[in-house]
Amino acid sequence: MDLDVFVYAHRAEWDRLDALTRRRRRLNGAETDELITLYQRTATHLSLIQSSAPDPQLTGRLSRLVARARSAVTGTRRASWRDAARFLSQGFPAAVYRTRHWWVPTALVSTAVAILLGWWIGTHPEVRATIAAPAHLRELTRPGGEYETYYSSHPAASFAAQVWTNNAQAAAMCLVLGVFLGLPVLWILFQNMLNLGIGFGLMSSAGRLDTFLGLVLPHGLLELTAVFVAAGTGLRLGWTVIDPGPRSRRTALAEEGRAAVGMAIGLALVLFVSGAIEGFVTPSGLPTWARIGIGIAAELAFLTYVYVLGGRAVRAGETGDLMASERSSTVPIAA
Repeated sequence: MDLDVFVYAHRAEWDRLDALTRRRRRLNGAETDELITLYQRTATHLSLIQSSAPDPQLTGRLSRLVARARSAVTGTRRASWRDAARFLSQGFPAAVYRTRHWWVPTALVSTAVAILLGWWIGTHPEVRATIAAPAHLRELTRPGGEYETYYSSHPAASFAAQVWTNNAQAAAMCLVLGVFLGLPVLWILFQNMLNLGIGFGLMSSAGRLDTFLGLVLPHGLLELTAVFVAAGTGLRLGWTVIDPGPRSRRTALAEEGRAAVGMAIGLALVLFVSGAIEGFVTPSGLPTWARIGIGIAAELAFLTYVYVLGGRAVRAGETGDLMASERSSTVPIAA
């Protein structure tokens, strides 16, 4: 393509489109039709230039022009409470439900790894000796030791906020870093299971496994489920890079990536609940059975939410992706 000739041939159309977009609120019917036609043609011109003779300055100018024209043609849309309600009742649970074949196995395997690590640490004194000195281990696991006071060492509100922030960051990293073939996700997941296994092993070796479970289960059930969902989704995103299926790799990554970003927002809300439980329920004076009961109730509520609302939304065609009107449009083709 001779870029100079191409620009000379179509500059008048681009200038006309620019003029129409600047006065889009004062167009008559014929001018509106002209705006749509010129928008389609200019979008096609942009595609041709990008593929045949990329020029950064010209591409930037036409990209801005096409974006303004698209806004004039389709109109702008503001988010509303209805969008938030739709996301919470359909989009988020559908996205979690669709990825269940990834995060459920992830949860089962990860839990098994944590239990095996805990058993290994709890039954092998030489392994415990590599973690810390015996005196330090006794201080950690004794009644009123560091494992117990950890949950009440700070004011409940600030502790809950800190826990929520840390867990939300870990979940977001699993979702975002999944695009790197899922390898960073596996490392983040292993670190979480290792920490859990160390606590399990040390407390069980001290004969205080019941205390450990009473401290972890109230918030841990929901918290770990959120982490498993994030990790499973990240692994699925990594697999999409390898095998996008019938879609093009670019389309598949765009669709799965948008759903993953939405899940990051939804999981942040789930982790807010688990953080509140960890800050206010776990260190409370409630009986152990009551604290664990609250954790089980929160977990069952989330699973019901996913499998009932999410399953219903998926059967109705929901994917967790943005609605068609909210996505970037494909390049229109004009003669």
